[in-house]
Amino acid sequence: MKNISTALIWKLKKGYEQSIGIILILILWEAVPRLGIIHPDTLPPFSSVTMGLGRLLFSGDFSRHLWASFFRALTSFGLASLITVPLGFAVGWYPRVARIFDPILQFLRNLPALALYPLFILLFGLGELSKVAIIMKGTMWPILMNTTEGAKATDPLHIKAARSMGIGHLQLFTKVIFPAAFPFILTGLRLGATRSILLLVGAEMMGADEGLGFLIFDMQHKYEIPEMYAAIIIMVIVGLATNALLVALEKKATKWKESTNPQS
Repeated sequence: MKNISTALIWKLKKGYEQSIGIILILILWEAVPRLGIIHPDTLPPFSSVTMGLGRLLFSGDFSRHLWASFFRALTSFGLASLITVPLGFAVGWYPRVARIFDPILQFLRNLPALALYPLFILLFGLGELSKVAIIMKGTMWPILMNTTEGAKATDPLHIKAARSMGIGHLQLFTKVIFPAAFPFILTGLRLGATRSILLLVGAEMMGADEGLGFLIFDMQHKYEIPEMYAAIIIMVIVGLATNALLVALEKKATKWKESTNPQS
């Protein structure tokens, strides 16, 4: 019972410390436009943005924009994962595959995703395919790089021990290589999912007629500034929620792994 109380007090203290900075920013946000330091038409007070958030959430179109963004992000993330996880294992485990594909991958990785958007429009048109393609292009690299590093990080002693017991290639992969690379893959998936949310905004601001990114651009165009900031806050919340969910899944899936990070 004492241990539970101590842990609860520590969590409450940590939560309080983490909330101080956010509270100070919100107070500053409310005060700066009201004091005339920044014009309220450029930066409305946080209370006005809160009311704009309420109007936005209860508008009839909000669910449509949210679903459109969710579908694009999930589709792009899923396709990127299906392609890059097997490719990452192949590049990380087979030296010949790495020699063939690594120069191409390094070249493509250094091409800015949004800079290729005009090319994707020419290839795929203004429909969903071009938006999914541009989000995929930016999402795939954290997954690919982490999977590759995970395949390379497998302990050679474990591989030698497994081979000495005469197991085949498939069992070597499923029982040794994949479990060793799994934490790396989860980290890559988390980073890729977060990046898909970031790229979603840029993709939806160009040639879209629905989605949260389009909503931000549309509110700015209509000069509904509180609603514009409210839409930005929603995008931040979506990104934070996605990251928190994947961190929780990562901890649950890798709780066998001893943590080496001290509590602070």
